[in-house]
Amino acid sequence: MKQTWRWFGPQDHVSVDTMLQAGVEGVVSALHHVPTGAVWSPEEIAQRQQQIATRPCGAPSGLAWEVVESLPVSEDIKRQTSNWRDHIAAWKHSMRNLHAAGIEVICYNFMPVLDWTRTDLAHALPNGATCMRFDLPVFAAFDIHILARDGAAHDYPEDVVASAAEAFAKMAQTDIEALVRTVVFGLPGAAENFSLADLHYHLDAYAGLGADKLRGHLVDFLAEVAPLAQELGIRLCCHPDDPPTPLLGLPRIMSTEADYAAVLDAVDLMSNGVTLCSGSLGARPDNDLTGMMERLGDRAHFLHLRNVQRESPHVQTSFHEAAHLEGGTDMVALIAAVLRQEAKRRASGRADASIPFRPDHGQDILDDLGRNAQPGYPAIGRLKGLAELRGIVTALSHDHVAGAL
Repeated sequence: MKQTWRWFGPQDHVSVDTMLQAGVEGVVSALHHVPTGAVWSPEEIAQRQQQIATRPCGAPSGLAWEVVESLPVSEDIKRQTSNWRDHIAAWKHSMRNLHAAGIEVICYNFMPVLDWTRTDLAHALPNGATCMRFDLPVFAAFDIHILARDGAAHDYPEDVVASAAEAFAKMAQTDIEALVRTVVFGLPGAAENFSLADLHYHLDAYAGLGADKLRGHLVDFLAEVAPLAQELGIRLCCHPDDPPTPLLGLPRIMSTEADYAAVLDAVDLMSNGVTLCSGSLGARPDNDLTGMMERLGDRAHFLHLRNVQRESPHVQTSFHEAAHLEGGTDMVALIAAVLRQEAKRRASGRADASIPFRPDHGQDILDDLGRNAQPGYPAIGRLKGLAELRGIVTALSHDHVAGAL
């Protein structure tokens, strides 16, 4: 398992030196400043590679850009509207440029309008740490009473609708403004932060586009890009929905094992793969993470290892970001399944036997508090998570344990 770390570029409050001190072996990054639908040029790619390869003091870091996260898929591609064919052509051009630069793994997602969604970016925990949280009644209050989406109340159980009304009644104007900023935070690291008017506009653009049609558009997209990726030796890996349930009346099509199996079968190429995110998928109680790694593991090209604490047994539920070895996912069992998959790959001679993973998200602890890093991406919280995950990998890889995997 190759230890990697997400870095948002020179503006990231976590430095290249911090990554080195954390002991990472590769870097996950993206060109967030390039507009969605535009080509990632060789010059821009080379500049990011140089930034990663250079410490703040000017000395070589020894680190390389290993994984792209994310090469964004435009809303036009998802809806098959306007310039969607031009955007696919640009995506393929970017893929060729990334291949020429030696980058082989590209993570992307197919979530309509918004990427991950939370209601609190700094939820206070009993020990003084903070974490990101999705509060279902508070989100329903946003949807029903603040965004005032037509028919929103019909998308929630009656008890959640009642709790949402209570939550909204207690909100001051400053609370409402803070919640709006949080919910429409958008893609991490991107400049695309939506206003309520923007959000209404984008939601209206998806009117009448159901899950089956959106899934068909994803398959059409992959039918275009996956054969080129196969030819180039690039591994594409789709990130799951976060949260893995429908939001704001929008379809979500990569939330379960069945969702992934359908898309992998529809474009049955090794280049068409999975970003197995244990946090996003783990927010549903009916997702068997270890089983998914066992059954889909040959197409798992990238791993996000984090944990969430579900706050009810329901599929649609509140949850918060737990410490990496806490929450609902058995991280030891999941990593054991990853190591078994890697052993199979080595035995068959696959060049991608070592699967890149990163400690996804992290709680703000110690000096993270007040550092104002990208939400979910603190230095010390992720360092703690990586150390814990590294400990599991080391223990399970030890000679006297490996035979029992």
